[in-house]
Amino acid sequence: MGSKTDQNRLGEETSPYLLQHRDNPVHWQGWNPATLAAAKAADKPILLSIGYAACHWCHVMAHESFENPAIAAQMNDNFVAIKVDREERPDLDAIYQNALALMGEHGGWPLTMFLTPDGEPFWGGTYFPPEPRWGRPGFPQVLAAVGSAYRDKREDVLKNVAALREGLARLGQPERGDGDGPEISPELFDRIAERLLREVDPLNGGIGTAPKFPQAGIFELLWRAWKRTGREPYREAVLRTLTTISQGGIYDHLGGGYARYATDAHWLVPHFEKMLYDNAELVSLLTLVWGETRDPLYAERIAETIAWLEREMVIDGGGFASSLDADSEHEEGKFYVWSEAEIDEVLGEEADLFKRFYDVSGEGNWEGHTILNRLAHPALADGETEAALAHCRELLLKARAPRVRPGLDDKVLADWNGLMIAALAQAGLSFERFDWVALAERAFAFIAARMTAADGRLRHSWRADEARHPASVDDYANLCRAALALYEATSNNAYLAQTRDWAALLDRHHWDDAAGGYFFAADDTEDLIARVKTANDAAVPSGNGTMVGVLTRLALLTGDDQYRRRAAAIIAVFAGELGRNFFPLATLINNAELAMKPVQIVLVGKPDDTAFAELRRAVYQVSLPNRIVQAIAPGGALPEGHPASGKGLVRGRAAAYVCDGPVCSLPLVEPQALVDSLAAVR
Repeated sequence: MGSKTDQNRLGEETSPYLLQHRDNPVHWQGWNPATLAAAKAADKPILLSIGYAACHWCHVMAHESFENPAIAAQMNDNFVAIKVDREERPDLDAIYQNALALMGEHGGWPLTMFLTPDGEPFWGGTYFPPEPRWGRPGFPQVLAAVGSAYRDKREDVLKNVAALREGLARLGQPERGDGDGPEISPELFDRIAERLLREVDPLNGGIGTAPKFPQAGIFELLWRAWKRTGREPYREAVLRTLTTISQGGIYDHLGGGYARYATDAHWLVPHFEKMLYDNAELVSLLTLVWGETRDPLYAERIAETIAWLEREMVIDGGGFASSLDADSEHEEGKFYVWSEAEIDEVLGEEADLFKRFYDVSGEGNWEGHTILNRLAHPALADGETEAALAHCRELLLKARAPRVRPGLDDKVLADWNGLMIAALAQAGLSFERFDWVALAERAFAFIAARMTAADGRLRHSWRADEARHPASVDDYANLCRAALALYEATSNNAYLAQTRDWAALLDRHHWDDAAGGYFFAADDTEDLIARVKTANDAAVPSGNGTMVGVLTRLALLTGDDQYRRRAAAIIAVFAGELGRNFFPLATLINNAELAMKPVQIVLVGKPDDTAFAELRRAVYQVSLPNRIVQAIAPGGALPEGHPASGKGLVRGRAAAYVCDGPVCSLPLVEPQALVDSLAAVR
């Protein structure tokens, strides 16, 4: 092979996931032009393994196979082994997950794909055990069979390659609606919401059975249906889900923050990793729903999750780390679970009360251990009892601190940070916690300073003082959304200007001039075999769906109609996908509703004026998913053509105007009148 691939080179990488594998006997390489060129020169197939630092089954396969010298030798002799962090390279992950789906296999991580030296897939799977088990072939058998097929049955391999190439090409060609304009209508929103409601578990909340993911986008869609129609089952589905996950074992009742998903239908047993993006999306959804319910449980969970973020996830400089691992000391969940004896020892006389509320028993509720939860007591108790339980939690958190902690993946990802920045800005406004807004601003400044190239283009990932990898549509979309949230929170025009700059870069490097819509990867990303264009939500909300909302807001905030036209073009590009499968399209649907029926609220007054502050507070006393707020000083100008243009103070008093389409309300100077006006919006 020569010097390039005859040793493990992951020590040259910055990703914590890749560095975990730098001591494997496998001659792992990073994904780069030199590695691909070496594979071509040797005519060796590529074994591509994609995972991430907090992935439990990635650790299992690594321990069973990648640390095994015999299996490693088999890999080294027959393949060029490439290891990829899916969080660093979501563009690569999207292509090869789709290739696996085209083979009729379920995707996931670890992803194990076999490629030609040109990077084109011909076979794959996910986790393979070290010997035949559970009806799955052993990894050594897989390696032998694939290596033999590549050597001896090259024509069959190339047929697979051609079929998959054709399928992957279609990923850039979504199904348009009939005609030229947007076809999504309020009636279609209602039909989709009704169909999704039938998938909600009426007893435990969430979608389907096990495993269960929080699915924040779908539950925002159902909350919007409640606000639009007033039909109680939509509201009940959202509240039951949020309450159950907030009292279930998927929530860390001592340290705050939600795990990625539950392995059971009751939300008791989590897959214990905590991801930045899940917590961002849940803070946003809880804030939206709290705007109407004022449920103290939701307020607690928002505050506790942000406290966890501040305590454990902020890196030097203010960016947010990506995730906490599920495992510690090679055991999943060990950091988080308890025995009854441990609870008794820490809490003493207070233990009985705590054990009654948090499902603690001698036999435990999971593999002989106890996962703390309040599923049997989801309603908050009286103030005195809750204060006693809070004291117990403080003692247990302190007692847990010396345990061996799960690994922290401290790389900073642009798209995930964008999600959390927006969540913090929204929550900061709603709860008047401007320290949360400041936390968001600091993270935004980190990205602007350290993850932006000289030409203004973003980088996707940062770690160890190095920004790497081209930004995707998801990076730009989520940071544009974050910038607009900060603009709403601060009225700082720099955030609006930055959004416009990023939107222009997206148009230049990601827009499909022939068919419309944004490609996931930029036009100058060199090492991809296909360019995916999708509106499907994945681990994070869809970039195309998010941009519908960003562009709609930009159009109304700036008066520039080109943004509205581009939002309409995205909707038209993906409208036909709704007829095929609307389940992964919640972000597109939610933002299409915003585009169709935005509610513009204009506040006129001096920021330091008490009356202005009271009107601003009133805006966030109502749950309004389609709210677009613009604050201007007396005499300040709104964009040309804005329905509130020319309106100002009322006899020197701060005033609010609520605009639906081209029509605005009379000036509102009393906070309660503004609340009443907003509460009537449907």
